Amino acid sequence: MEKLIVSGSPHIHAHEDTPRIMRWVIIALLPAVAVSLYMFGWNALIAYVVAIVSALLFEYLIQKFLLKGSSTLHDGSAFVTGLLLAMNVPSNIPIWMLVVGTLVAIGIGKMIFGGLGKNPFNPALVGRVFMLISFPVAMTTWPKPIASASQLTDVITGPTPLGMVKEELKKGMSLDQIMSSGQVPDYVSMLWGNMGGSIGEISAIAILIGGLILLYKKIITWHIPIAYLGAAFIFAGILWLVDPHHYVDPFFHMVTGGLMLGAWFMATDMVTSPMTPWGKIIFGMGCGVLTILIRVFGAYPEGVSFAILIMNAFVPYLNKIRPKRFGKEVKA
Repeated sequence: MEKLIVSGSPHIHAHEDTPRIMRWVIIALLPAVAVSLYMFGWNALIAYVVAIVSALLFEYLIQKFLLKGSSTLHDGSAFVTGLLLAMNVPSNIPIWMLVVGTLVAIGIGKMIFGGLGKNPFNPALVGRVFMLISFPVAMTTWPKPIASASQLTDVITGPTPLGMVKEELKKGMSLDQIMSSGQVPDYVSMLWGNMGGSIGEISAIAILIGGLILLYKKIITWHIPIAYLGAAFIFAGILWLVDPHHYVDPFFHMVTGGLMLGAWFMATDMVTSPMTPWGKIIFGMGCGVLTILIRVFGAYPEGVSFAILIMNAFVPYLNKIRPKRFGKEVKA
């Protein structure tokens, strides 16, 4: 009789693999990349090239000389890490700082744990937070879009909408005065990306298009982005209803800063997010609430990176939220 050999799980196989998933992530990011190139010009292109090439080079060198293993560049994860890191920095960031940030993202955020699939924290966000703490001035000097698109140096800089509101509130101005001053872009401009900010986070509509592509191709599920955006919207809405003269409305939070990029492309990282549906929902809700808490009450006007990294630390516990085994006896 022929023996039936049962291999290890998983027992259901699909045509998905890491290189294909990464290709679709890159494709989904292209709308936001295109907007950033239009808004910031050559500076954005240089940042993308430097970050991607550095990420590929550092992963190759670490894999070859430190881990003594075969190259993993073919899976596309290093390319995505470099791309996402570039999207999370100002377009006028000095090249050497971006190279250092990429080294931290790949070396400390990913390869020190053994490579793809073993890192507990999102590598691109590890690199960004390191750069924000190490180079705070360079990481919070924001070129204005379009006006800087044809220049490589001496660009016009200014605060982001989030930063402007936070600073002016500290000076004692009311929210009505800030919004009517003409310094804050209107909602249409912010929706399309005509405002200061990190290279790839400025256009909410372009990021949303990319997110819908990921949903359509089933690269991600709805749980994390909807829970993230929903929790952020509801929490910001509660604050706004309590004191509309001191807290901005929830729509403002949706179209400014890195909230959309974080919800669709950073928090949904398969390696550093929960596996179960309820775990994903709780994870997303935690990211949303923490983002608004940091934005409103923290020292920084932005809170997406910190919120996601904090929730990454809880993923092992969230993964314990599992449905009961089929056939398990339930006590009455």
